[in-house]
Amino acid sequence: MEKTKSLKEVEDVIGRALKKVGAKKENDLCRYIPMATGGYMHHFTLKKMKTKQPSELSSMIEKYIINTDRPGMVPPKHRAARGSRKRRDQVVFNRSILDKLLNMARVSGDKELLSALSPRRPLAICKRELISSIRHNRVEQELWHAYAEAIAAEVK
Repeated sequence: MEKTKSLKEVEDVIGRALKKVGAKKENDLCRYIPMATGGYMHHFTLKKMKTKQPSELSSMIEKYIINTDRPGMVPPKHRAARGSRKRRDQVVFNRSILDKLLNMARVSGDKELLSALSPRRPLAICKRELISSIRHNRVEQELWHAYAEAIAAEVK
């Protein structure tokens, strides 16, 4: 019985706070309640406190919204920028440098380096190019390796 009474009290406090702030949803109140960890209250925290700790939630709402002359929005918590966890130690080659490296690998005959640097071709394209080279009586070892890699990739 005591829990329902406190839940009704919280609903009343939330209603008064919504009127004071001019908000439509109770989740909008979160931006006015600061947290110890920085930033404002998360809406999940508000819902959880509403059922688990209603008296504490009502005292926070009264402290930061109702008993304040002009309640102010709390600035959001600073977070790491998107993409900030990207690896910076990887070397990125542009197309011209990659073509030069491929040419050097061809000249030196380094098949391992060639296969590592060559762009992966889809199986259908490899088949088409291989059939075309056979029709023109050409033997291209790289094309055969690309076909074998495409087959091996599809099997996996």
